[in-house]
Amino acid sequence: MKTGLKKKEKFTRIYFNESSSTVDIFTHNSALKRRLREYCGKYPDAAHLIQEDEFGGAQYEIAKGRFSVRLTAPYSDERRRNARSLAIRNNNAERLNGGKA
Repeated sequence: MKTGLKKKEKFTRIYFNESSSTVDIFTHNSALKRRLREYCGKYPDAAHLIQEDEFGGAQYEIAKGRFSVRLTAPYSDERRRNARSLAIRNNNAERLNGGKA
């Protein structure tokens, strides 16, 4: 979607405080907007769209108990080597490149 905004002007803001029972999420990120829209459709009692703006941003409100932040640890060199070996053994590169290695 063309919004007239530059990439550095598009942001995601997640706001909540300890006294509120909801989390306010405003985002321009298309994938996150899609996930939030689907979640609202599936669980209307837990989340809903507040507003959309003319620049492609959308604001959602979700129940605080339904929101989480997941941090993942970086791959160790050993884990990266093992994943690479597994991919080579399963010929993933050739399959993903349409049979051209």
